[in-house]
This record gives sequence, structure tokens and C-alpha cells, in this order.
Amino acid sequence: MQLFTLLFIAAVAIGLFLELWLMQRQLRHVAAHRNQVPSAFAAQVTLPEHQKAADYTRAKLDIGQISLFIGTGLLLVWTLGGGIDFLNRQWQLLSGDPLWSGIGLIFSVSLISALVELPLGVWNTFVVEARFGFNRTTPRRFLGDLLLQLLLALLLGTPLLWVILWLMERAGDNWWLAAWAVWMGFMLLMLWIYPTLIAPVFNKFTPLEEGPLKQRIQGLLERCGFTSNGIFIMDGSKRSGHGNAYFTGFGKNKRIVFYDTLANSLEGSEMEAVLAHELGHFKRRHVFKQLLLSTLLSLLGFALLGWLAGQSWFYHSLGVNAQSNALALLLFMLTLPVFTQFLQPVMAILSRKHEFEADDFAVQQTGAEPMIRALVKLYRENANTLTPDPLYSAFHDSHPPAPVRVAHLSAKIESVPTTEEITE
Repeated sequence: MQLFTLLFIAAVAIGLFLELWLMQRQLRHVAAHRNQVPSAFAAQVTLPEHQKAADYTRAKLDIGQISLFIGTGLLLVWTLGGGIDFLNRQWQLLSGDPLWSGIGLIFSVSLISALVELPLGVWNTFVVEARFGFNRTTPRRFLGDLLLQLLLALLLGTPLLWVILWLMERAGDNWWLAAWAVWMGFMLLMLWIYPTLIAPVFNKFTPLEEGPLKQRIQGLLERCGFTSNGIFIMDGSKRSGHGNAYFTGFGKNKRIVFYDTLANSLEGSEMEAVLAHELGHFKRRHVFKQLLLSTLLSLLGFALLGWLAGQSWFYHSLGVNAQSNALALLLFMLTLPVFTQFLQPVMAILSRKHEFEADDFAVQQTGAEPMIRALVKLYRENANTLTPDPLYSAFHDSHPPAPVRVAHLSAKIESVPTTEEITE
């Protein structure tokens, strides 16, 4: 057995057992605090609501554990089990063109994996989410979404894969640099067109009506120096009872979006606070920093792929007897997460730092109380646990845990002047 095979098996095993251990910690911690609402939330969250969040967390973790085993099994079947090697031979028989046989191989592996995992997604949507009152979608819409996603993957992914595989074949030793440039161009294009061309395929976006709320939000945007091409309410309730808000796009194509479920549950000052938090990411240049980090990491990834593609041991160590550009790309996409999963806590720390900074910006704009009220409503209505295990949270949560985040905001009450107080 080759050294890289042993490293791969070790990384898969360590990652699997680490994730299971963290999930068990989360289950025990949430269960231990199920029967008492944390004091910081006692006035806003009832015991039945708190227990619902604990039970929902357990149900999602149960699904997560099954998904973890399925994903790990699929990875081993595709690689060391010879699945990719088998499919590669079939595609070579079907097509003599390495570009199109490579595209077929990559899409067939992705499609088969999605079909294997589909029953779990159906169970999660129509059983787990429905049990806790969140599912609003229908089987027809669920199937329609899947078909639309498949169509978009084919329409957008096929040209991208063709160009990258063509560059791997024709652009010489430094093909990876050209492929990275194509990838970054594609990502920027998706950021640009997503708000106006892709998202409306799945949801309806209605401009925010004229009135006090829009005037309040327009005032906030003017104070922050933020321009966008509109403020929209998205019909998220046709699929789920969960609420959220975000802004998307870049340049002049930025768009502010509130889920209708969120808009219906929050007061004007609370919606303003949520938007101020989102604008805090913009003002603190978090989007730019994340894009820069993604650019650097993708450059390193393509450079690594450029080297691995020429190493015969890379293919043989992962259960593949042939060597081709498509195989190199596919094996790299499958195995990279196995080794980068251990960077999760580092990325989570960076993300939580950005969330604290965005909260601080929101406090300066609207005060701490509206943001706290909005967060508590979001935690309650989305059934987010108020008592996560600290270690599990450190690995998985891109946002600070509820008690930590609310305590951070509460400490700023009467200590940070709002924009209105500063101007007075």
C-alpha cells in the first residue's frame, strides 16, 4: 500500500471520528440544558420553545450523522473501491474525445452521488422539517427545484469544465495559472449575475413597498454610504418557515434581500438593525477580504492540482489505474476536503470575528437593543439552540453562539453612542 493511500485513509478516519465525537458532545450538551432556559433569554423564550430548539438540534444531528456515514462511504467507494476507475473505462468506450468523456465522468460521479444522498434530503425536508413546522414546500416544487438545479449545473458547469480541461491539455506546464484565472472570472461572473438572473429562477423578489419602513431603511443606507439597485422581499415562505436577510452581488449590482418570513416577524427598528449588521460586513470590507482569501486559496489549490496531475502515484494511491486530466481534477475535488477539514476552526474564528465587527457596526447605527431583540426572535423562530457545546460550536459555527453574541451586544448597551446621539 502506497504512503499517500495510508495518509488518505488516516485523514478520512480521523475526520470521521472527530466529527462523530463533536456531534456526540453537542447532543449531550444540548440535552443536559434542555429543561432550563438560559437566564439571558428567560424573558423572551419560553421553556417549550427552548425544548423545541433542543429537539430540533438533535433531529438535525441525527440526520447529520447519517449523512456523514453516507458521504464517507461514497468517497471510499469512488476512490479505493474502484468506482471512478470503472466509470472512467465506460466513458472511454462511449467517447473517444478525452474532453467530453472527462466531462461525462465528472458529471456522472456528481449525479450518482446526488441520487444516493437524495432520500436523506427528502426525509429531512418532508419529515424532520415538517415535524417542527418549518417545511412549506411541496413534492412538486421540491422535484422542480432539483431539476432546475440540474439544468443550471449543466448549462453553467459544462462550458467551465470544457475550458479547464482544454487548458489542462493545451496550455503547457503553467496551465493551472490560466485555469485559475478562468475560475476566478467565472466566480465573479456568478456574483454579478446571481441576484438578477439566477436567484429569480427559484424565488420571487418584490421591491419593498413605500412607507415608514422603507424610509427608515433608506435613511440607514444614506448614513452608511451604501448604494444598491433595490431592496427586495423574497418569498422564502413558499419553501420554509426559516427567516433570513442578506445582500448579494457587487458593484452597482448589489441587492438587499429580506425573507418574507423575517419581514413578517420583526418590527421596523429590528429590521433596520439586521440590515445594519449586513451593511457592517460591507463597511468593514469583509466581502472583499473573504474574496481575497478565496482568491489566494484557489490559486494555491490550482498550483497543487497542477503538480499532482503529473504524479502517477496520485492516481494509483486512490484506486485509479489510468491517468488523465479529468481524473486528476475529479480526484482532487473529492480528496481536498478530506485534508482541509481540519482548517474548519481557523475559518470559523475568522468568520466569527467578522460577525462581531458587523454587530459592533450595527450597534453604532441603531443601538444594541433592537439587534438583541431581532436576534432573539431569529433564534426562537428558527429553533436555534441557545446552549451549543462550545467545542462543537468552535468547529462548525460561522456565527458566535447565541449566549456569547447576546452578551457581547448587551455589554454595549449605554456604552456606545448611536449615530443619532453623535449627530446631536
